[in-house]
Amino acid sequence: MTRRGLFAPALGAVVASVAAACSPLGVLNAVGPRDPGVRRVARDLDYGEDPRQRFDIYAPGSAGRGSPLPVLVFFYGGGWDSGSKDLYGWAAQALAARGFVVAIADYRLVPEVLFPDFIEDAAAATARVAEVAAQYSGDPARLGVLGHSAGAHLAMMITLDRRYMAAVGQPDLIKAAAGLAGPYDFLPFDVASSINAFGQAPDPEQTQPLHFARADAPPLWLGHGTADVIVHEEDTRLLEARMLELGGRCEAKLYPGLSHEDLIATFSPLFRKKAPVLADVSGFFHHRLGQVAGGG
Repeated sequence: MTRRGLFAPALGAVVASVAAACSPLGVLNAVGPRDPGVRRVARDLDYGEDPRQRFDIYAPGSAGRGSPLPVLVFFYGGGWDSGSKDLYGWAAQALAARGFVVAIADYRLVPEVLFPDFIEDAAAATARVAEVAAQYSGDPARLGVLGHSAGAHLAMMITLDRRYMAAVGQPDLIKAAAGLAGPYDFLPFDVASSINAFGQAPDPEQTQPLHFARADAPPLWLGHGTADVIVHEEDTRLLEARMLELGGRCEAKLYPGLSHEDLIATFSPLFRKKAPVLADVSGFFHHRLGQVAGGG
């Protein structure tokens, strides 16, 4: 990444008062309050043999008492070399409380794996979630993916590059996708996280979501904070512009004053009043996945 620093290990302003030894965002898993009426309905379901190829599922308490709910698969960030689903239950709970069955997936990390293994994991996890969603009152025909930071990169890659979902036998599974503070155009690789994850790629362009923008992609929603110095808002602006130039469906929203960590931290009740990010993301998915259900 030339123009933008990526995944520097800094503590965001939203959690600066919490113990510095904790994960900047994962600490929210230990700090209340939580969204009520949501429960984890499955833990450590597998989509592969590696211990990190596991996912959890969260659902609202009302699940099973009406029509099946739309399904979301969430990928956390961490520079492709860190992170755990056990630290982000609060984010999955927030989405589930808004009427979704939500899976949060671990994936293999650098240096144990390199590109494209972690993206292949994201595709495999998404396909496996669809296979089991009905058991937890989810509708796999209305499935979306989303992520924050490196997780947004995963979500956009499996949505835009047709090869990943085709390789797991589900080329048309993803009906909508959202990215929060995602890196979509970061060539050449010039910081440790991108060099370590992608530096061995024979064709670097194949690592970039922007390269795969297409008119017939599922609808995209992109969010970014204007105070983000980890992944600058330029990435979101570039992907939105390219999608619209090609005739694709894409909407982007910039949130004044929000940092890289702030953007996803607003999913927590502690920081929700800072910006309506959760409401905007939920509204996008209800609109787009509702259209799928209605044949629109």
